[in-house]
Order: sequence, then structure tokens, then C-alpha cells
Amino acid sequence: MDGVVYDLDGTLVDLPVDWRAVAADLRALLDSARVNPDDYGTWGLLDAAESAGVGGEAERIISEYEREGARTAESLPLADELAGSDVPAAVCSLNCEAACRIALSRHGLLDSVEAVVGRDSVAERKPHPEPLRAAVRALGVRPERVVFVGDAERDAETAERAGTEFRYVEG
Repeated sequence: MDGVVYDLDGTLVDLPVDWRAVAADLRALLDSARVNPDDYGTWGLLDAAESAGVGGEAERIISEYEREGARTAESLPLADELAGSDVPAAVCSLNCEAACRIALSRHGLLDSVEAVVGRDSVAERKPHPEPLRAAVRALGVRPERVVFVGDAERDAETAERAGTEFRYVEG
């Protein structure tokens, strides 16, 4: 492989986000926008907020929690692989870009990546292939010569859609 792209949370770091609090705040936002939030999970709540015209506020809520969690994120074993590698690397995450950068900086990893693509870096979010494609473009490598390393089925689906190899994080 000529390049590697890593997911962030659950792959390089453990990003402690209070997702119950996020969901509660998003539900309150949707209630205020007169949208019934009962049928949505966290990412569905963001989709519903975008459809209701309050997506910017929803994104602000989620990002605030993520940035807070990033300040105390603990590194995972794969972070050592990234730090010691000479293969061009990037990060592609469903977390906001600022939280990714905070977590990577916290562990001295920001200089180890060519690009950081978060949920808010491009118009689409995983499992749409565009975030991963943006990270691959930043590496200057053909997608079929890149491996995307992640911890979730969403990551595997993203890799398939983007035309990269995929590897689940071990452990």
C-alpha cells in the first residue's frame, strides 16, 4: 500500500463523548423546531435537524461535545503505528475536524498526517465515499493503493464505496 487513512474514534483514540447528552440536546432542538425526534438515533437526529433548517445549530451542539471529549481522549495502540510509520497517512472521521485535530495534537500525531477530514470538512459524511476520497486525494495516491483502517461497519462501507482496501482495527 502507498497510503493509509485512519478513522479516529475507536481506531487511533478513544474519544469520550457523552452521546446521551448529545441526543438529549438534539431532541430538544428538534422539539423547538416542531419536529418529532422520537424515531431517530443520533445521526438521524442530525439529518432531521438539517431537513428542519436547524442543521447548523445541531452541528454546533455535536461539535462542542466532541471537542470537549477530544481534550481528554486517550490514545489507542494503533496511534503508535501512525507515529512510527513512513507511509503517507491521513484521518477520515465522522467526528468534526476540530475535534480530530485536538485529539491528534494531544498525542503528538497531527504532524504524522497529511490531512484531517472530519464530518464538517466536506459536504457529505461517511458512509458516503467523499470524505475518504478527499483524504486519499490529499495523499496524492490512487484509491486502490490505500487502505482505510477503522472500527465500524460504516468505515468498511465507506472504503468499499471509495474504492480503497479496508482493514478493521485489531483488538
